[in-house]
Amino acid sequence: MSEGTFRSGFVALIGRPNVGKSTLMNQIIGHKVAIMSDKPQTTRNKIQGIYTSAEGQIIFVDTPGIHKPRTKLGDYMVNVAQNTLREVDLILFLVDAKEGLGPGDQWIINHLKEVSTPVFLVINKIDLVHPDELLPLITRYVELYDFKEVIPVSALQGNNVSRLMEQILRYLPEGPQYYPSDQVTDHPERFIVAELIREKVLQLTHEEIPHSIAVDIEEMKQRDNRGTVFISAVIYTERDSQKKIVIGKQGRMLKEIGTRARQEIEALLGSKIYLDLWVKVKKDWRNKMSQLRLFGYHEREYS
Repeated sequence: MSEGTFRSGFVALIGRPNVGKSTLMNQIIGHKVAIMSDKPQTTRNKIQGIYTSAEGQIIFVDTPGIHKPRTKLGDYMVNVAQNTLREVDLILFLVDAKEGLGPGDQWIINHLKEVSTPVFLVINKIDLVHPDELLPLITRYVELYDFKEVIPVSALQGNNVSRLMEQILRYLPEGPQYYPSDQVTDHPERFIVAELIREKVLQLTHEEIPHSIAVDIEEMKQRDNRGTVFISAVIYTERDSQKKIVIGKQGRMLKEIGTRARQEIEALLGSKIYLDLWVKVKKDWRNKMSQLRLFGYHEREYS
């Protein structure tokens, strides 16, 4: 990379669910722009994180984890991930060092062979395995696909992430700065607020809840001279039994969700907030196109 050259471009993060794509992007950006959870398939929209330095600007697209869809929402998520591969300058294929090569990886590799975009193999969670285990793992992957670079990292701890960034910039074309230097995402604050609330539900509820919820911000505005922001949000579930779980005994679960979400939203907005949370049921919303559009899953991206 020649001195003085500014490079810019779009980079997709792809991989099986729960390999650490959101964790890696948040580590790079230095702000939470994608929710993190130990539940798979938590990313639903293409979330753009923006990294800017003196050398260039990288716009990251964190795709939904590729998986076998079971609902219209699942179809949407996989469709978004596949389309993204054709729209970017570089693809980071994240794999889990601890779990190793699986059928899901082979399925993704088959899709990678259909695009001409350069691909990095990024082996995440290297802090969980012995170094001697890495070389055999790398060998198995490179036998299946001709990766441009192979870079082991720990997204959670930040190990080797700086080297990854250097290599990404090497592969991006010369280009303009698309976003201001202090902008870290292209999503509006309402979207991030809804995602933070959804993250807390994912972290606190049982297995049956995660993919059955959506969050809609009904109101978000400053209501007094002290700068307090009033936010009214609805957590939607698909069944009455799920609603009861989210609310909890004597409302304790909903209160804890609100407390945790409020702390992070205040850090995001830089002001005090009043968070009013409600829980409502929309039966089978994940299979209804009108509901998917209402919650931000646009039909033009789905079709």
